[in-house]
Amino acid sequence: MFAVMKTGGKQYKVQAGDMLRVEKLAADAGEKIQFNDILMLGGETMTVGAPLVAGAAVQAEVVDQIKGEKVIHYVRRRRKHSSKRTKGHRQKLTLVKITDILASGGDKTGVKAAVGAGSVSVAAVAAPKKAAPAKAAKAASGDDLKVLSGVGPALEKKLHEAGVTSFAQIAAWTPEDVAAFDEKLNFKGRIEREGWIEQAKELAKG
Repeated sequence: MFAVMKTGGKQYKVQAGDMLRVEKLAADAGEKIQFNDILMLGGETMTVGAPLVAGAAVQAEVVDQIKGEKVIHYVRRRRKHSSKRTKGHRQKLTLVKITDILASGGDKTGVKAAVGAGSVSVAAVAAPKKAAPAKAAKAASGDDLKVLSGVGPALEKKLHEAGVTSFAQIAAWTPEDVAAFDEKLNFKGRIEREGWIEQAKELAKG
């Protein structure tokens, strides 16, 4: 039996026993986690989600927190006032071993859900606050990221596809997160230049 799951904005075809490198997760080595975004299950019969397969899950054990290969990013502008910039980046990854694929009952196992390291704070997971109806509706749909300087519909779509939907997520970005998004989404230094993190901190307050 195999499954096609989604995590960190990417899709992976997995089966029990596979070793997988995924975008960094908020989990320690030896911890058991569960991926709940299952797009398809395959085996004797095929089940395709719409978009997800209800109740399906993939369980895994965290082997280690690692870094990917070093990537060199070089930019040179041929103008009167020419400039060039070289940056190196090593993406933070989590090495996991797939232990089990559940066709149903994944929502009742009680196993910790696999959450991206930069997507939500540990405090928010441990003790979520009870939101008022209006705020709850806003949280479900996400914040209007177009409020940020330099963000239009196209950039907002890129951020949504990368799993970024709220000001709180952007406000919590570390320098490593900034470098990763800059490289992955080809922002060319826009995050720091436009001051998104500072803007997001103010917007998240209120």
